[in-house]
Amino acid sequence: MLKGIPAILTPDLLWAIHAMGHGDVLAVVDANYPAYALHDRVLPLAGVDITTAVAAIGALFPVDEAIEPAVFAMTPDGDPGATVESHTAVAEVLTRTEGRPVSIGPVERSDFYPRARKAFAVVLTGETRSYSCFLISKGVVV
Repeated sequence: MLKGIPAILTPDLLWAIHAMGHGDVLAVVDANYPAYALHDRVLPLAGVDITTAVAAIGALFPVDEAIEPAVFAMTPDGDPGATVESHTAVAEVLTRTEGRPVSIGPVERSDFYPRARKAFAVVLTGETRSYSCFLISKGVVV
């Protein structure tokens, strides 16, 4: 254990978010996402919901300010404007951890997968709500 570090963050996840550079993308996904089939660097947070995971990550991880939006969320194919409860919750968490408004752009499911494959790492949560998958671009610490 470390002081000031959220206890749910594993050593491998801490390494990954520290090793990432400005502009690298972290995928934080729900339990339905085929993480092991699509990625080599999967960091499991079994039993942790998406908002708890993003809050813990956001305590240490700066969200990019150089691009807008710096965060994308999976939406159903053909319905990029769908209302998804977890999207609102994650936007609120990131706004709080960043101390500034953080908006989330939609990415339809079929487009999300190829974008996510380019992520530095994928955090596989225990979230069971559908479409609770996010791509978060890392910023800089000033």
